[in-house]
Amino acid sequence: MIMKPGKILFFLAIVFIAVVLYINKCNTPENKTATGNRSGNKPAMLVNGFVSRASAITDNINVTGSLLSNQEILIRNEIAGKLDKIYFNEGAFVREGELLAKINDDDLRARLTKLRLEEDLNELVEGRQKDLLIVDGVSKEEYDRALNALQLVKAEISLLQVQISKTEIRAPFSGVLGLQQVNEGAYLPQYSAIVSLQDISPIKLEFSVPEKYLSMISVSQEVSFTLQSSNTTFTAGIYAKEPKVDPETRSLIMRAKAANPDGKLSPGSFASVNVPLRTIPDALMIPSQAIIPELKGYKLFVLRNGLAKPGKVEIGIRNDSTVQITSGIQPGDTVLIDGIMQLRPDMPVKVTIN
Repeated sequence: MIMKPGKILFFLAIVFIAVVLYINKCNTPENKTATGNRSGNKPAMLVNGFVSRASAITDNINVTGSLLSNQEILIRNEIAGKLDKIYFNEGAFVREGELLAKINDDDLRARLTKLRLEEDLNELVEGRQKDLLIVDGVSKEEYDRALNALQLVKAEISLLQVQISKTEIRAPFSGVLGLQQVNEGAYLPQYSAIVSLQDISPIKLEFSVPEKYLSMISVSQEVSFTLQSSNTTFTAGIYAKEPKVDPETRSLIMRAKAANPDGKLSPGSFASVNVPLRTIPDALMIPSQAIIPELKGYKLFVLRNGLAKPGKVEIGIRNDSTVQITSGIQPGDTVLIDGIMQLRPDMPVKVTIN
């Protein structure tokens, strides 16, 4: 069926009027506001911000270590024999050279008495032979034999005196004794363990440092450490390091000394060591939650004219709560530190500065 031209014009007129009415309705203030809210004029998002400022910080690393005695030895007897007397108390402090124990030396002293008598006799013989030699009463050979006999006895006396001295067990250095390992009256074979002796003032701290930090650490540098048994932070000065890097761990062993006048630090304790590396005078440190990891680095949002602007950054030193920004922002920039996963480029934000 073919529509007449008049009807076609009438139908087109109705459609045109409907379109005009719809456009006029859309252009009313109410519809403009609603459309604007849907299209982009969103309300500003409330976020917290942090104003970046340059400040001096110290770069450091945290490693584990152990406390060692300044000197340590397990005292043993050099000669076998019955233990006559113990002169020390367990856990006591002793001075260098102090008598700790005595091995029975009755047989040695008896032999010494015998040798003293032989010495006296040989001195008489040597003296007579010497007088006779002057008047040619004996030959030089006979005198030499008498002199040699006297010297042999004197040598045996010296040897015996050394053996007797070894029955007196003395402290080789000042320190604190450990627990007693033997009892009086026991027969001690040679080199039996008697008691430990440790010099713990000062005390040593041993720790390992990764190879890449070696150029930043020097002998005489100070480190700090804490123990599981105490909340106190102690300090120690590095005094020596191993000249060779361990090829398996790629680390270097270092030792430091710490004062321990009251004996609170005990050898063998586990230590958490803080080693300072360098001081950066103008580091930009920001809260670490502001950083957004990406496939090829990191980014963050900064405030620009009321809008959230993303930017790539490079980071440096990290610690528990902050991170250093080495490039990407300037001092005075306001960094957005929360709601960052909901932020979008050029989103309006209302910032509260922390």
